[in-house]
Amino acid sequence: MALKLPIFMDSPSTTPVDPRVLETMLPYFTEKFGHPSSRNHPFGWEAEKAVDQAREQIAKLIGARDPKEIVFTSGGTESINLALKGIAEMYREKGNHIVTTAIEQRAGLDVSKRLERQGCMVTSVPVGQDGLVDVDEIRKAITDKTILISVMFANNEIGTIQPIAEIGKLAKEKGIVFHTDATQAVGKIPVDVEAMGIDLLSCTAHLIYGPKGIGALYVRRKSPRVRIAPIIDGGGHERGMRSGTVPVPLAVGFGKAAEICTEVMSEERTRLKALRDKLQDRILSSLDEVFLNGHPEKRLPHILNVSFAYVEGESVLMGVNKEGAISSGSACTSSTLEPSYVIAALGVDSELAHSSIRFGLHRLNTEEEVDYIGTRIVEVVKRLRDMSPLYELAKEGVDIKSINWKAE
Repeated sequence: MALKLPIFMDSPSTTPVDPRVLETMLPYFTEKFGHPSSRNHPFGWEAEKAVDQAREQIAKLIGARDPKEIVFTSGGTESINLALKGIAEMYREKGNHIVTTAIEQRAGLDVSKRLERQGCMVTSVPVGQDGLVDVDEIRKAITDKTILISVMFANNEIGTIQPIAEIGKLAKEKGIVFHTDATQAVGKIPVDVEAMGIDLLSCTAHLIYGPKGIGALYVRRKSPRVRIAPIIDGGGHERGMRSGTVPVPLAVGFGKAAEICTEVMSEERTRLKALRDKLQDRILSSLDEVFLNGHPEKRLPHILNVSFAYVEGESVLMGVNKEGAISSGSACTSSTLEPSYVIAALGVDSELAHSSIRFGLHRLNTEEEVDYIGTRIVEVVKRLRDMSPLYELAKEGVDIKSINWKAE
């Protein structure tokens, strides 16, 4: 079978809809078109039943005990907004302090900034060189006004997986609500809201081979019961937490995608990790001055992020952009020319941060595709370095940083 180009390796931005998901969705666009809140006729009953089944499938994937804890939203961004803003408003009489990390995705960071402008205090805890947050640093950041801890389950750029269960235990010990943005983790690695002490969890369908346009927020109902103020008012849908008609076909697709992930996650995780490691070994064994970003072991099985010294990341992307879809950062920030704030938070200097490239494997990638992309990346980087006077000087043993580039 001939290799089909371009090859998609940007799965942290989105994933293709699984054909089984699409097949399950299709009847709900035409034959089964009822409104799930129309409870006085069979069309509505049928739609409501389908939405309830989707809640059950998603709840099972994340270890939630009650499907009613699943609140449908338009996607991960809205789920994060609802969690942070909803807690800030509902618990404002108790306090106004939020603890988060420096490498949350833009939705989390930007919501925190807005809440600061509205009077909240936000402490952004730094991470180590491997992208891991120190639980003791979170503990130190807590005050008597802290109402929420919000930490990303796994980072979308470097894949580092945070010590979520430890943070959940700390939150329970302090009586603080704990939210995690698990948009990258759900369906890829085991997530258990009960075992990990998670009170609020944001996730989305399009990162687990489901449709775009629908996400969910898990909201704990017991031990403790978590309450959030809505950010969208209207007909009181989703038990008053998120008004608006639930898009039944999308919910059905989300549920089916979650069901498939529950069934294949273990096997898929092993396969993708093997492909990722093969790609990593191909690059690191063929090139010098290549640096792995993130934790070498505590990371998602499908994400590889490396920096190539003495080349620009954008130049590498341009060298392969007709053959492969890879990224120099998250989909939320790729429109800017600034180096990744995530890579910079690891203590990486600006030059290396500018040279970082993220590879994101997915369910449909093959070994042949990994071999092709690995070979092309090595070729492109070697060609760019052949044109780089900096690389030539470095190979001659010159300390680049000691050079005075200004004429006297």
